[in-house]
Amino acid sequence: MADRPLIGISTYLETGARWGAWELDAALLPAGYPRLVQRAGGLAAMLPPDSPEHAPATVSRLDGLVIAGGPDVDPVRYGAQRDPRTGPPAHARDAWELALIQAALTAHVPLLGICRGMQLLNVALGGTLVQHLDGHAETPGVFGHHPVKPVPGTRYATAVPEETSVPTFHHQSIDLLGTGLTVSAWAEDGTPEAVELPSAHWVLGVQWHPEMGEDLRVMRALVEAAATAR
Repeated sequence: MADRPLIGISTYLETGARWGAWELDAALLPAGYPRLVQRAGGLAAMLPPDSPEHAPATVSRLDGLVIAGGPDVDPVRYGAQRDPRTGPPAHARDAWELALIQAALTAHVPLLGICRGMQLLNVALGGTLVQHLDGHAETPGVFGHHPVKPVPGTRYATAVPEETSVPTFHHQSIDLLGTGLTVSAWAEDGTPEAVELPSAHWVLGVQWHPEMGEDLRVMRALVEAAATAR
């Protein structure tokens, strides 16, 4: 792709991150995310958390947006009581990424949500989450694998038509689907593993972590949509 589309990826703030002789606050993102964007033909831009009112201006400069994985979405965002197994809230990150999602939906900027990003997309559209799910995150800090099956005729199935084994680590999942979303892939246990908006506007969420695998097809589909949408 001669003129590579610019793909923004949300990051998160960590206090006391350490590298070399330094221990400082840092805006972090696992390297797999920008590497996947680059391997799929895009230019990667890391987006540190900012005030939500700046999200439209940020998204207006992008050709595509990735909302990365991370901590649990605060249940208050979807009107639920906190389950004891739900992780601590990340208020600033929730607010920033929800604003990014809304800005991308409004501006019709192609959008890919990964793990937490898919869950946050669902919440942004009025959906809810299952706060604890067994069997999809086994050993802390270690990604597992399980098969996902595409739904024929969906955007995801166009990119990945066959059942595949995907890298996964999550203990929450979609409960009530957000307005307009449809499930485009399932796990064997009936967990929704991909959702999308079935419209001309390219919006897809996947529950797994493509940045931890070798399959470029989901990210390549986003990059191609971003190139076409410019």
